[in-house]
Order: sequence, then structure tokens, then C-alpha cells
Amino acid sequence: MTSAGGVQTCFRRRTAFAAAIATIALLGATSALADQDPVDLQVIDRDTGQPLRVWRHHGRLFIAGEPGKRYGLRVTNHTDGRVLVVLSVDGVNILTGETASYDQRGYVFTAHRSYDINGWRKSNTEVAAFSFAPLPQSYAARTGRPNDVGVIGMAVFKEKFVLPVPADVSPPPEPVQRDEARRAPYGPPKASHNVPTIPPLPVPPVAHRIEEPVVAGRTMRSPRDSLAPSQPEGGVVARRPDEKLGTAHGAREWSVATVVRFERATRYPQSIRQIEYDTYANLAASGVIPASPYADRRPRPFPSKSGRQGYVPDPPPEF
Repeated sequence: MTSAGGVQTCFRRRTAFAAAIATIALLGATSALADQDPVDLQVIDRDTGQPLRVWRHHGRLFIAGEPGKRYGLRVTNHTDGRVLVVLSVDGVNILTGETASYDQRGYVFTAHRSYDINGWRKSNTEVAAFSFAPLPQSYAARTGRPNDVGVIGMAVFKEKFVLPVPADVSPPPEPVQRDEARRAPYGPPKASHNVPTIPPLPVPPVAHRIEEPVVAGRTMRSPRDSLAPSQPEGGVVARRPDEKLGTAHGAREWSVATVVRFERATRYPQSIRQIEYDTYANLAASGVIPASPYADRRPRPFPSKSGRQGYVPDPPPEF
């Protein structure tokens, strides 16, 4: 079993945040529906709090992003147990910064809850916010890994069930022992061949437990951060109209993590999800977003063929 990271989240008082190592915001309990995926992934517009629309194209999922806009990853665990989720953005593990692989550290999520992850993990108390940016300004490109820019990945692992270790069971005193004690003053005991012995119950082996990083707490902007919420770290880079979109290493935000133990049930993930993204214009040009029937329509100065008597009516009342 290879070592991997995990995250189990819960609200804690600020005084308890010192023991943390990774972070996410708890959104609250979520009931599981029969038609839902066991673990769901959504991309959230942090300015509106709403999920970005998903387009399906040839079996792949796509979202449209806008340069400079912050986004978050909302993970919902609909299962009855804890899960380990390894998340990547642009082919980079968002917790460790490594080129992403299944066997790396991730977040542990408890049953039937939703969490928002809003940035690259920087320490036990901070993340660098996710924000859409031109490819040259993406974190992956700035660290020499531009080949996988434009995709968000999620690998889900169930937790291995470990049987509890029973207490040590010793055989009860045997009748022959009591008889021997009574005969002891009168000479050596006689051998007995008819008394059954009770062997101890077998003790199952104790599985090795792996210590994993875990996230707990709220996410908020750091008081010392002077960058605008949507401004990526390092300034703004001009973007060509057809340039591919990536994810920047944005402004620092307060986010706290803790550590838990988690062992994967299997070496490979139980489920994998990927969501690709680019600008709306690029997705429309590639055929992912269907062309609107009104896209090529020109405005007409006299669209109506009939006339009416009278004057200009009032518009509907505003509410």
C-alpha cells in the first residue's frame, strides 16, 4: 500500500486551528439521492456561489471560464463512509504541488457532506486561490508543466475496513488443575488424558495505518493579503483572443487543515472524474458549445410586419 494523503473535514474553533495541515470549507450535510454519483464534483463561481454550467461533448465534460474569475471545487460525498479524494488542476496535485498521480496525498471527506476547496494548499493555514488565467500565467505553465492545462481531475478511494483486535483470550482453568491442587499434599499428581484443552482464539493481524493530512475549518481571505480577489499573483498578463485558459496561483486566503489516519481499500481509485475547461469562445469554436440559432442574426430596424393605432405604451412595472 503506497502512502497517500487524505482529508477529513469538520468545523473547529479558531483556537484549534494550530494543529491543521490542509483545508476546505464545510458547507453542511447533503442527502444522497439514488441517481447521484457516490462522490460528486462541481466547479463553483465564487462571486455568485453557483455551479458553472457543464456541457457534455462526445462523452466528455466541459465548463467555460473567464480570465480573472475565481472559482472553487465543491466535493460532495454521498456515501455512508469516509473517502479519500486526490484532486488535480492542470495535471498538478492541488495539495502537494506535484505532477499529479493517484498514489499521492489528498483530502478525506466524511459521509454525506459537501466541502468547498478554493485554492492550492500553501501551508496548514493558507491556500492560493484558484482563478482562471491565460495559459502563460497558469501555475502549471509557470512551473514548467503546460501540457495538461485545462483539466480538473478527481480520483476517489474508499476506506479499508479493519476488524477490531479482540482482547487476549486465555483458556479457562482446567478441572485437572483443580484436582492436582487437592492432591498436591499427598504426592505427585496423576497424569490425565481425558481433559480437553481450549485453544486461544486466533488474533487477526493489525493492518498498518497510514497517517494522512486532513483539512478542517473555514476558508477566508488572509488579512495580510493586499491583492484583489480576482487578481492572480504576479500581475495581469494580456491574453490573445484564442489563447487556452489555465488556472493561476492566486491571492492567499485563510484555510486550515488537520491530520487524520486513512488507509485505502484498493490500490486504484473506485471512480475518476475529469472536467475540462476553456473560454466560452474557444469551446464554441471547437463545437463543444452548440452555436446559438441567433448567433448570426442581425438586428432589424423594422422587425414587425403589422402596425397599430395609438402611441407608445408604458413598459411593465418594475418589481
